[in-house]
Amino acid sequence: MAKKIRIFSLANKLGLRTEALIKVLSDMGVEDVTPASAVDPDTASAAVELLAEQAEEARRQAQAAAEVQAAAQETRAEAEDTEEVAGEEEEWEEEFTPPVHDADLKEGLAELEQYLTELQAATEQERPETPAIKPLSELAARPTGKRPESAVDVPPVVTVLGHVDHGKTTLLDALRQTDVVSSESGGITQHIGASEVSVDGHTIVFIDTPGHEAFTAMRARGAQVTDVAILVVAADDGVMPQTVEAINHIRAAGVPMIVAINKIDLPNADPATVQQQLLQHEIVPEELGGQTIVVPISALKKEGLQELLEMILLVAEVEQLWADPQGDFVGVVIESSIDPSEGPLATVLTRNGTISVGDIMVCGAAWGRVRRLRNWRGKSVKSMGPGHPVEVVGLSDIVEAGEIMQLASSTRQARSLAEEAQQTKRERSLMGQAEVQLRQLQRQFGPEQLKELNIVLKSDVWGSAQAVEASLHKLAKQLGEIQINVVHSGVGEVTQSDVLLAAASKAIIMGFRVDVSPEARRAAQDEHVEIRSYEVIYEVLDDIRRAMVGMLEPIYEEHPIGEAEVLQTFTSSRFGTIAGCRVTSGRLARGARIEVMRNGAQIFDGELSSLRRFENDVAMVEAPQECGVAADDFDAWEPGDTITAYQEVEVARSLSGQAAESSNS
Repeated sequence: MAKKIRIFSLANKLGLRTEALIKVLSDMGVEDVTPASAVDPDTASAAVELLAEQAEEARRQAQAAAEVQAAAQETRAEAEDTEEVAGEEEEWEEEFTPPVHDADLKEGLAELEQYLTELQAATEQERPETPAIKPLSELAARPTGKRPESAVDVPPVVTVLGHVDHGKTTLLDALRQTDVVSSESGGITQHIGASEVSVDGHTIVFIDTPGHEAFTAMRARGAQVTDVAILVVAADDGVMPQTVEAINHIRAAGVPMIVAINKIDLPNADPATVQQQLLQHEIVPEELGGQTIVVPISALKKEGLQELLEMILLVAEVEQLWADPQGDFVGVVIESSIDPSEGPLATVLTRNGTISVGDIMVCGAAWGRVRRLRNWRGKSVKSMGPGHPVEVVGLSDIVEAGEIMQLASSTRQARSLAEEAQQTKRERSLMGQAEVQLRQLQRQFGPEQLKELNIVLKSDVWGSAQAVEASLHKLAKQLGEIQINVVHSGVGEVTQSDVLLAAASKAIIMGFRVDVSPEARRAAQDEHVEIRSYEVIYEVLDDIRRAMVGMLEPIYEEHPIGEAEVLQTFTSSRFGTIAGCRVTSGRLARGARIEVMRNGAQIFDGELSSLRRFENDVAMVEAPQECGVAADDFDAWEPGDTITAYQEVEVARSLSGQAAESSNS
C-alpha cells in the first residue's frame, strides 16, 4: 500500500501555504480536509499538475494584462490635448458660477458653522480619555489586521490540560528533557511554569498547568493565553472528570485542540475506547471523519512525540501568529511569587513589544523599574522580545496571575496608574466587606445560626493561593451550615502579623508550601493560634473537610427498636393504669418514644415513662420477656394493643449532606 503524505508536508515541499493547497484540492473535489489530513500519491500528483496549470494560466493572464496596460497608456497619451481643452472649459464654467447674494442665507451658514465648531469642541472636552490599561481580552489577544513590516513570527503558546496523573508533566519532561515530576510534591504539579522547546528551528512555548481538580481557575488562566491546547488522556484510564473540565476550558477559550492519548505502552491501554469516549463529548477524531487531531503517544517511552510536535507546528502555521517587537510592550503574568533576597517576582508571557532591563513597568497595583530579566532556564538576559516567557524582578508588590504588564514613560505615570488600580481594588474589597457584614447581620437576625471557619491562608505563589481559596469556598457551598471566611490570603512565609490577625479573627493559619518565621511561632504559642503546614493541595482540602464535618450539628433519626403486645391491664395508685405486655421482638426501653396501635389505627404517640419487671423498675426489657408499661399521658390500655418503641440514633454527617448510620444503632 502506497504511503500517504499529509497536506502540510506537501505544502512545505511545494513552497505553498497549506490554505492554498487545500483550495486546490477543493477545486479537484477533495472536500473536508484539514492541514493534518493525508492524501495518496496519485491525488498529490494530480494536485501538483493542477498547480502547474494554474501557474501557466496566471503567467498568460499577466502577459495579456501587460499588453492591455501598454495599449491604455498609448490611448491616454493621444487624449492629453483633449483633456487640456476640457479642463480649460471647466475652469471657465467655475469662474462664472453665480455667487450667493442672499445676505440672510450667508449669515445663517456662518452661524451654523460656528455652532458646529463649538459643538465639536465641547464634545472633545467631554469625551473620556482612552484608558491606559485595556481589558485582558483585548491586550492579551494576538494582534490582527495588517501586519507591519517590523513584525516577526512568534512561537505558539501551548497549554497541556487533562486529568490528574494522566502524564501531562511527564510529557513535558520528555519534550524538554528535564525532570520536573520528581521535584513536585506527591508527583502533582503545584503551579504554572513556562518553558520552551526547539523543533527543527522552530520554537514552541509550553505552559504547564496543574492536574488536580482544585486548580480549575489556574487551568482557565492557562487557556486564556494559549494558541494550541493539548488534551492529555490516559489510554488505560479514559475520559475522567478533570478531562471534561479541561475540554470545557478549551472550548471557552476558543483555541484549537490536539488530543494526545498517552500511556499506549501499558498492557491495558485501549486508545479505541478513548476515542469512543471522546465522541460522547462531541470531539470527533480525524480517523472517525472529524476535524480533531489525535496522536497516540507514550511520554515515558518517548513514542509519538515527533508527530505531536509536527501537529503543533502545523496548527500554529494555520493560525499565522505574529507580533511587533517595536510595538507597545504587553505581557500577561503567568505566575508570581516572592524571593527573600530579590523581592516580588513575576513570570510574564510577552505578547507584544520588547521589555528591557531599566524599563519602567506597571502591572495592576504594582509598579517599578526592571532590575533583572531571566529566561525560562533562569539565565539573565538584557531584553526579551514578544512570544517568550520571562521572569521579571523589580515590582513593588506581588501581582496576581492574569494581570497585564505594560511599560510607562516615567515613574510618575507608573505610580499614578498603580495607585488608580490600587484604589479600584480597595473599592472592590470594601464592597466585598459590606457583603460579608450583610450576611453576618442576616445570620444574626435570621432563624438559623451558621457556624464559621476563619482561615488565614499563605502560599508560595499566587496561583496556588487562589486555587486553594476557590476550593475552600466550593467545600462551603456543599453544605450551607458552615461558612468559610478567608480573612486574609497572601504570598510568602507566615509572619507575626499573620498570627496577630488570626488571633483577632479567631482563625487558623494554613501555610501551603511556605515556612513559618521564628517570631510567628513564638506569637502563635502566646496567642494560642494554630498553624498548619501542607505540601500537597489535597492534604489541605482533606484536613479542612474533616474540620468542617466536626463542626456540623449532629443529626438524629428515630429507629424502631422493638415491639410488644398488651395482654391485660392493671390499676396502680402510683402509676394509674398499667399495661401488662409481652415483648415480641427487639426490646422496650424506658424513655423511648412509643406508638400504640389498635385495630390498625394509632391511638397514642408519646414517651414510655415507666417500665417494670415483677416489682422492680428496669431500664430495658428484651423479647420474649413480660413487663409492665405505663405512660404519663395515656391510660386507656386494652388487651390486644400493639406497642412499637423507637429510639433516636445519631448519624454521621458528611459534606455532601448525606448521613450514614452510626455504629451505635
